[in-house]
Amino acid sequence: MTVEKLKMHSPDLTERNIDMIAELFPAVVTETLDADGNPTRAVNFDALRQELSDHIVEGPQERYRLDWPGKRAAAFAANAPIAKTLRPVREESVDFDTTKNLFIEGDNLDALKLLQESYLGKVKLIYIDPPYNTGSDRFVYDDDFAEASDEFLLRSGQVNDLGERIQANTDSSGRFHSDWLGMMYPRLKLARSLLAIDGVIFVSIDDHELPRLRSLMDEVFGGHNFVANVIWHKVHTIKNTAKHFSEDHEYLLVYARNADEWEPNPLPRTDEQDRRFTNPDGDPRGAWISGPIQARNYYSRGLYSITTPGGRVVEGPPPGSYWRFSEEKFRELDADGRIYWGAAGNNVPRIKRFLSEMNTGRVPQTYWPYSQVGHSQDAKNEVLARVDFASDQVFDTPKPTKLIRRMLSLATAPGSDDIVIDFFAGSGATADAVFQQNAEDGGSRRFILVQLPDDGDGRQKGIPEVAKERIRNAGRAAADAAGLNAEGLDVGFRSMRVDTTNMAEVDASADALSQGELLNAIDSVKPDRTDEDLLFQVLLDWGLDLSLPIGREVSREREREREREREPAPRPQRTSASPTTRSSRASARRCPLMWSPRSRSVSHFVRCSATRPSLRTPIASTPSSFSVSCRRTQRLRLYDLAVLGGGA
Repeated sequence: MTVEKLKMHSPDLTERNIDMIAELFPAVVTETLDADGNPTRAVNFDALRQELSDHIVEGPQERYRLDWPGKRAAAFAANAPIAKTLRPVREESVDFDTTKNLFIEGDNLDALKLLQESYLGKVKLIYIDPPYNTGSDRFVYDDDFAEASDEFLLRSGQVNDLGERIQANTDSSGRFHSDWLGMMYPRLKLARSLLAIDGVIFVSIDDHELPRLRSLMDEVFGGHNFVANVIWHKVHTIKNTAKHFSEDHEYLLVYARNADEWEPNPLPRTDEQDRRFTNPDGDPRGAWISGPIQARNYYSRGLYSITTPGGRVVEGPPPGSYWRFSEEKFRELDADGRIYWGAAGNNVPRIKRFLSEMNTGRVPQTYWPYSQVGHSQDAKNEVLARVDFASDQVFDTPKPTKLIRRMLSLATAPGSDDIVIDFFAGSGATADAVFQQNAEDGGSRRFILVQLPDDGDGRQKGIPEVAKERIRNAGRAAADAAGLNAEGLDVGFRSMRVDTTNMAEVDASADALSQGELLNAIDSVKPDRTDEDLLFQVLLDWGLDLSLPIGREVSREREREREREREPAPRPQRTSASPTTRSSRASARRCPLMWSPRSRSVSHFVRCSATRPSLRTPIASTPSSFSVSCRRTQRLRLYDLAVLGGGA
């Protein structure tokens, strides 16, 4: 049971006065920062003066923009570097060595920053379902770089006395919209840079934040790259308990990275559409549907009279319109049996469009009914079918896989390795949808999911655990559905988590260290980090794909050890070849990753399997080394030369 704290002070008259002003003039109430830097409600006195004046009041320079307290800090959050890495969690993964799918547990802002170099401009589709900011969200995405995270969480009220990270962003908060915008802004900026030139992003939202999200995405992606505001009919029953209206729909805002470069794939035609085609006159070309031959667009040769087969004279098109064809073209169409005159032969002519000549697909519309893409109850049933819950209390707003598969159909191709990212992963519906779509059309789409850490409440599983369990079960179901075609179907994922850098912290320069301290600093890797931890930090630093296949060289290492016992190893030769040249990076991108569980050298993990090394080749234990500037930590690391040069 929660005990509310006593206020211990008299009523806040300023807040009461602002409430009264807001009742009379809602447009003059805005948000600002108080003396402690916290967002709070305030009155825009310039706007209030204008409301109380009968003439234009001089004020600050006007401009069209979206602004809120904390916007500059949010922009800084997008650009601020972080000393973090991604650590693999093999035991929670499926087909870890070969899968191309990733599941990342951690703050999505950190994850998006870590993915920048490896996936810059490579993502075909981003779908996110962020918190809707309705006042009941578990709103824990607040970013502050000025103080320690624990201190900030306690100060900002995001943790209670027990340290639990749960905060409802209630609509009574003076920073209701500002916090949400400050959370979304840096993440959308980073997401945009991941999109390919022909990539697209879909964002789920409801009426509460739709206006602000539209303005925010106009700023981040450019208003000229707005594609559509899709309405999803999400429920199949009316909510009779609604106070005003039954809220039956949500939205999907669609923005392209470059609207000139992106086109949606056509959707398959529906049976309902095909049933509209009939063949009442027995035309040998098959079923057809008729359409008008007049249009409102001006056409200089589109004004002439027509005589029907029954002898009726049609003086011309309806007022304000024009025939779509010239008189000569119209006669050609009539001679070819493509003009329909009605059963009696006296109707205004219409053009016949044959089903056999229609394109294989249809243009997507901005209204998606639940009959085509599923509804909210479908989504909850899907979660329950994949995951065991202690009770029936599951996610409040999951999305049906049919809805996400519609986006996959529009934005990705089955014959390519298109990358799909969802950095508000929730229950893992996006991964489930990717598995289903690949199983159906033989595609090889890949996903990257990111979810905030959550350990649950002791009774229910945490959100990441729910998502991983769902993905495992969805993979098995997709493989079963594919049947004989399951060979080559990727239904695995690499589980990873955001963590601090693998490199040990050294606060002093080399000159300031004593001999003993220098000896202790020889191993620059934190003692709790594994060889695979180092491998993935190398991938991140070099901008390599995190899903490259991984092999083990244990047997070959033993063979080399036996060879070294029989004859002395040659003196290592220095080479001028730099492992960070463009050619060596390209070679690493093309080849699988090989690693040995024996070595603590970061460099030992990356080699090209196409190069067969000589047994005399120096390996990681040789003293030949060079230094590489690690971009994330801005510190020099000693890495072995031989393997990074392509030798071992």
